[in-house]
Amino acid sequence: MRGLETPNGAGAVTATPDSASSLAKMLHILQLFTEAEPVWSTAAIIEALETSRSTGYRYIKTLHDAGLLNAVRNGQYTLGPRIIEMDLQMRVTDPLLLASHGVLEDLVDKIGHSALLCTAYGDSVLCVGECRAPLSPENRFSRGQRRPLFQGAVSKVILAYLPHHRLKAIYPRQRKEIENAGLGSTWSAFRANLGEIKKDGYVLTVGEFNPGVYGVAAPILTDQKTALGSVGVAWDENERRDVDVQHAVLAVQQAATTISGRLREKQRAV
Repeated sequence: MRGLETPNGAGAVTATPDSASSLAKMLHILQLFTEAEPVWSTAAIIEALETSRSTGYRYIKTLHDAGLLNAVRNGQYTLGPRIIEMDLQMRVTDPLLLASHGVLEDLVDKIGHSALLCTAYGDSVLCVGECRAPLSPENRFSRGQRRPLFQGAVSKVILAYLPHHRLKAIYPRQRKEIENAGLGSTWSAFRANLGEIKKDGYVLTVGEFNPGVYGVAAPILTDQKTALGSVGVAWDENERRDVDVQHAVLAVQQAATTISGRLREKQRAV
């Protein structure tokens, strides 16, 4: 990719706007692959990118050589094996996952519901870890799945603790979604609602994704009291009428506090 980068004054290499745009376009190919469309042809990829054939072929070859795409038949691609390798590396090295070891399991033992570990991902929330309770439905929110930043307990509690500058950037982009989620029709109302969540230290929701399903989540916080993620549990009141909601809230808050403490201890030790 010679000619797409220029050296800066310190002797390092800085990407030009053209090279940054090309890289973004190439990486966009990975976003085309979904559960609904797991296989893409070369022609379909190039058409989706709205780029020239030569550029499209170059992007595909680069991703294939890196193991991020896998050729399954002539001119047909799926996501590649390097992604599986990277997922394993995340599972054994990610600080948030490491700090949660044993905590999610204890949470399931205490209250009998599946426990989730989530983190912010752009304008959404991603599940990065889970511990399933016995007989838990398989189709519930799980590792690798995203949810809107404004719906559900695990999302709203992260949102409330995001840094001020991030909230200021999010609000103009997602004003309608914020209002539809009942979080306020103005910036001041939005901030006031988030302030109430921070005062409580947890979020309890009912029926935001499925009727009768309760969700409880608490934030995983840095020393600066901004959110690195959240811990949450959910249960269906039609399946579990024996749930003590306050007990669930306290258990989730304790789990989040434990993970937050472990992360801070690890950072101080580095």
